[in-house]
Amino acid sequence: MMYATLLTLNLGPGMRSVAEKLADQFTLVIRGMKGFKSQIHFGDETAGEYSSVTIYESKEDAEASMTANRPKLEQAIKDIVKGPPTIKIYEVYEPKT
Repeated sequence: MMYATLLTLNLGPGMRSVAEKLADQFTLVIRGMKGFKSQIHFGDETAGEYSSVTIYESKEDAEASMTANRPKLEQAIKDIVKGPPTIKIYEVYEPKT
């Protein structure tokens, strides 16, 4: 059973280039994590909300990645984020058809 992490940040309006730089920086790290399958980033530049979904082979892999990378992320965004980031883990459903 695969699991997904959903990370959401509020960086404020007009911060797309900053969000993209963070995505580039952390994607390099996360791709090397055990169980990594895929990742996608998206956002609303007007609202300043940016998110990523990362798929892992197991819940344990997702949790280990969060534990290892959350402090690094919080350090990288501490002076620009408009509130604490939210990170949630979800079970992935793959349709049978």
